[in-house]
Amino acid sequence: MQRSNNDIWVGLFVLIGAAALLFLALQSANLLSLNFQKTYAVTARFDNIGGLKPQTAVKSAGVVVGRVESITFDDKNFQASVTLALQNRYSFPKDSSLKILTSGLLGEQYIGIEAGAEEKTLQAGDTITATQSAVVLENLISQFLYSKAAEGGSSTAGTPTKK
Repeated sequence: MQRSNNDIWVGLFVLIGAAALLFLALQSANLLSLNFQKTYAVTARFDNIGGLKPQTAVKSAGVVVGRVESITFDDKNFQASVTLALQNRYSFPKDSSLKILTSGLLGEQYIGIEAGAEEKTLQAGDTITATQSAVVLENLISQFLYSKAAEGGSSTAGTPTKK
C-alpha cells in the first residue's frame, strides 16, 4: 500500500512539472498571454508589416500597453490591417502614431505607440492612420548595394587618370 501511495505522489509531481514547462515554453514564445485586463480594439493600416505576428506586444515608452489581436489583408487598399487590443487603463490621443520596431538588430518585432497631442482619446473601433511600416533588412541591403554600384559606375567612367 505504501508503494502505490508514493507512485501517485511522484506521478502528480511529474504532471505538475510538465505543465509548468509547457506554460513557460508558451509564455516565452508569446503564444500564451494571461492578461485579465479589459481591452478595447483599435485598427491600423500598414504598407508592410514585416514579420509581425498576432500576440505581439504593443509598447509605449517601453511598457507593454496591449497586444496585436489579428492581422488581415485589405484587398481594396492593398495594405495590412492590424487590430490592436489596448488595455483600458491606458488611453492615447487620437493623433497618436504607430511604428513597427525591432528589439535589437535582428530581434522580434513589436508595435510602438508615440502619443500625439490631441485632447480626444482613442475609442474602441477607431482607426489610426499615422503609421510607419517595418524596416525590412533585405530592402536596406539592396538599396545600399544599388547606391554603391551606381557610385562606382559613375565615378570612374570618363575621368582621365594621371601618369
